[in-house]
Amino acid sequence: MPNRETKAQLLSPESNEKLKEILLALEGGAFSSIRRMLNSLQPPAIAHLLVSSPPNRRMLIWEMVDKDLEGEVIQELPDNVRVQLLHEMDSTELAEMTEELETDNVADILQQLPDQVIQEVLAAMSTQNRQRVETVLSYDEDTAGGLMNIDTITVRPDLTLDVVLRYLRRHEELPNSTYSLIVVNRRDIFLGILPIPKLLTSDPNMTVREIMDTDIIAIHHSTKDSEVANAFEREDWVMAPVVDDDGKLLGRITVDDVVDVIREGADHSLMSLAGLDDDSDTFASVRKTSPRRAIWLGINLLTAIIASSVINIFQDTIDKVVALAVLMPIVASMGGVAGSQTLTVVIRGMALGHISRGNLSWLLSREFLVGLINGLIWALIMGGIAAVWFDDKIIAFIIAAAMIINLIFAALAGALLPVVLKSMKIDPALAGGVALTTVTDVVGFFAFLGLATYFYA
Repeated sequence: MPNRETKAQLLSPESNEKLKEILLALEGGAFSSIRRMLNSLQPPAIAHLLVSSPPNRRMLIWEMVDKDLEGEVIQELPDNVRVQLLHEMDSTELAEMTEELETDNVADILQQLPDQVIQEVLAAMSTQNRQRVETVLSYDEDTAGGLMNIDTITVRPDLTLDVVLRYLRRHEELPNSTYSLIVVNRRDIFLGILPIPKLLTSDPNMTVREIMDTDIIAIHHSTKDSEVANAFEREDWVMAPVVDDDGKLLGRITVDDVVDVIREGADHSLMSLAGLDDDSDTFASVRKTSPRRAIWLGINLLTAIIASSVINIFQDTIDKVVALAVLMPIVASMGGVAGSQTLTVVIRGMALGHISRGNLSWLLSREFLVGLINGLIWALIMGGIAAVWFDDKIIAFIIAAAMIINLIFAALAGALLPVVLKSMKIDPALAGGVALTTVTDVVGFFAFLGLATYFYA
């Protein structure tokens, strides 16, 4: 299942005020009043407070949360914070905590635990709950099967709406996010959906077949969660059924599950551009934070050495014309910014499923022209500045030509690198920025210093 970032990003004014009171009470050590204030908050607000607290204070707050709220709070937390709290609980506590949660949320929680602990928790569950959770756990977590909820209400197409309504009234409550009933035949093959508004406003003597919606497409259980999210966005779905190879209904995915996938993708892209894990804790310890950042810094150091080695080739030219050392960073910086613009657009397009082999050539042509136009504009401006600055027309021409070359290469590299990296099964969001920086630095320095060597040799 996806990493569920806390849904408490926007809290009500009342919740914000209570959070401030709790924080002040924590600072002052007034623990007796904290428990009452804490448990008067909604689960998303409690989750927000936990995520916003350093680890030592986080555990203190968690111990004050009422047992009947723990399950609702834990499912609102991002994976990294959730794991920290789950490891403090035994299997019996976990089983009790998840008893009232939806099956997909229970599976999401259990997937954060070691296999041995998962088996212990499953053993502590009731037979019915265990079977339901095991069904979801049998699918990969990043697929429609791992994302779905098996709590569904199904009806047959030959039933009258009056019978359906009487059937619904026999339930104490409907599963959360029940926007439609799912229509299946006697072999549980998916046929369509019956929206609740249609059910309530149609003639009770009509049959399900007469008003059911057959346009909705069922999702195969092996479909990647990112593709599911794209389908929901494209089709404006609020719910979609999940089926097996034979079209048999397995469960359903609702829009709130898809929002979590979209949020996870956004977090992943943002954090990966800096070389960080998408589940990095804002309040992670120095011991955990330092190695993660050190690895990325090491990779960047290696690429910087490659760029510096290009500069070293033209050391004699730089010694002759000191102005080159002043202007070099400008060429590399302009290429880096231009390439990053293209890289960001392309990675986003790939994530949304917009880019394919059929439109890649058009994209490359556009980026070439954009790079050429921007290169000409800024080359003229920078060439004029360099001519006035150093009173040297040759160096003005050199930096202008180098900027045109680098901006064109940067645009093409920004478009091609994500595609190439993805074909090599390397995450473009993680490796694209480093590869692009290396290309723009090397091309920029080589073009600038190579031209300078030719004219000043």
